[in-house]
Amino acid sequence: MFGCMGLGGTWDPQPYGAAEIAEAEAAIGAALDSGITTFDHADIYRHGKAEAVFGEVLTRSPELRQHIVLQTKCGIRLAEGERPGFYDLRGKSIIRRVEESLSRLRTDVIDVLLLHRPDPLADPEDIAQAVSTLHQQGLVRSFGVSNCGAQQITLLQRHVDQPLVVNQLEMSLHHRDWLEAGVLVNTAEAAANGFPFGTIEHCQANGIRLQAWGSLAQGRYSGRAQTTTDQATERMVASLAAAKNTTPETVLLWWLQRHPARISPIIGTSRPHRIRACQDAVRRDPNLTHQEWYDLWIAARGASLP
Repeated sequence: MFGCMGLGGTWDPQPYGAAEIAEAEAAIGAALDSGITTFDHADIYRHGKAEAVFGEVLTRSPELRQHIVLQTKCGIRLAEGERPGFYDLRGKSIIRRVEESLSRLRTDVIDVLLLHRPDPLADPEDIAQAVSTLHQQGLVRSFGVSNCGAQQITLLQRHVDQPLVVNQLEMSLHHRDWLEAGVLVNTAEAAANGFPFGTIEHCQANGIRLQAWGSLAQGRYSGRAQTTTDQATERMVASLAAAKNTTPETVLLWWLQRHPARISPIIGTSRPHRIRACQDAVRRDPNLTHQEWYDLWIAARGASLP
């Protein structure tokens, strides 16, 4: 899956131009060349410019739309002036944001809509009405959530008739709270973990697809090591990549894909050469043994398992 957050230029409301459209076209082309056909957006990415430049590409190549899956998110309001950012999952806001995304993407339907972050003031019944309206009007095909724990999903699903089919979380070899929550039970470290235990298992048990944002850990193990532990892990990743005739990026994605929850990594870079470096994660089954998977985990932890 290709994450479109990097498209559209800078993180400001300034207009995009021909250069940003060309960059988007190159990134989308690299993703398609690599076998990626699902594209992940959010209404806030680059103040809407990520969706808008993607829409420009679709206008230039309208035949592309029938071959891809378009996913976007709503529910975060960016800061404006002195007003801080906040979350907004009121039903009327969800509908309005979807209409705006459809306009920017220049399409008549969103394949998957995710609620970007939990809104403590959200009324599940109000959300359910908005979801039902969007589905009945043919504006959204399916729905999911992002950055949600098991109990939040359970509460929402009690009110929403449409199945919640996705939960998108930050997951990588570096960001491992989701994984460690399951092995730190009955240890002193458990309280410091913070990840809602049982969320991964809940998604597995209920057929909710897990999507991993930040899956490449911002290059931490493929050229941007920040600590001695990172450096040791980076060497192990490089060694495995060489032995398996692939790239470090692929090894990092394989590590996620090897998990039985069938995690779908989101590739967040917009650089074509780095997108193509991930293609073996699309075209080949994860080629990591049980021992290799654990070796990577323990190396990244910098400490043995409990």
